[in-house]
Amino acid sequence: MIKKIRYKNIIFNNFSEEDFINLMDSYGLFTFPAAPPLATLESNLEYHKSLTSSDYVFFDSGYFVLLLRFLKGIKVTKFSGYKFLKLLFNFLTLNKEKKIFLVDPFAKNSESNLKYLQNLGCINIKKYVAPIYDKNSIKDEQLLREIIDFQPEFVIINLGGGVQEVLGNFLKINIDFKSKIICTGGAISYFTKDQAPINDTIDKLYLGWFIRLLFNPLVFIPRLLKSLSLFFKVLKDKVEII
Repeated sequence: MIKKIRYKNIIFNNFSEEDFINLMDSYGLFTFPAAPPLATLESNLEYHKSLTSSDYVFFDSGYFVLLLRFLKGIKVTKFSGYKFLKLLFNFLTLNKEKKIFLVDPFAKNSESNLKYLQNLGCINIKKYVAPIYDKNSIKDEQLLREIIDFQPEFVIINLGGGVQEVLGNFLKINIDFKSKIICTGGAISYFTKDQAPINDTIDKLYLGWFIRLLFNPLVFIPRLLKSLSLFFKVLKDKVEII
């Protein structure tokens, strides 16, 4: 089975569910790039840098997985943020003492996410509502201080793609203790019901984008259109099996 590929100097890991328990013994920056931001790699240099600096990059985008298969003949397995969080939440129900730091976009989401983890039995949780970052300088010294003070094993960043990865890389560079910085974006909202309902079948069939489009077309139609250019980029760009 293919273990890794390199695309635009980004190392993507072809993980399966069986790899998850080993990942719980690993640390660093975990990223799950969606198709729309992947289509901006050439123009969004800080985002590109955050992915090349990631310790583990997952095949979150079903569209990207299909492009690799049909344009490059490379078969890899989709491992979405939804799937990762489902496994993580199962893990946390058995390890309730783990320290978790949530970085959320809005106060409403923050309360929903906190309540969900508390209902799992988690007892060491700290939450933070992120400001609107300047896209040219995605840094947060206040967040960094709070994370250093709390020293969580898990930092779960629930912000938009293209922002959370850059913020996660900033945190990775500036903390000096072992932590898993997990950039799964809005995927936690599938569990809290703050976003369109997605289940295992929908995720397995690569239909998460369609459900999100139905529930919030004004937000997701532009994202869908942006991702279309990824077809031509993958078609012309080199992809290596490593």
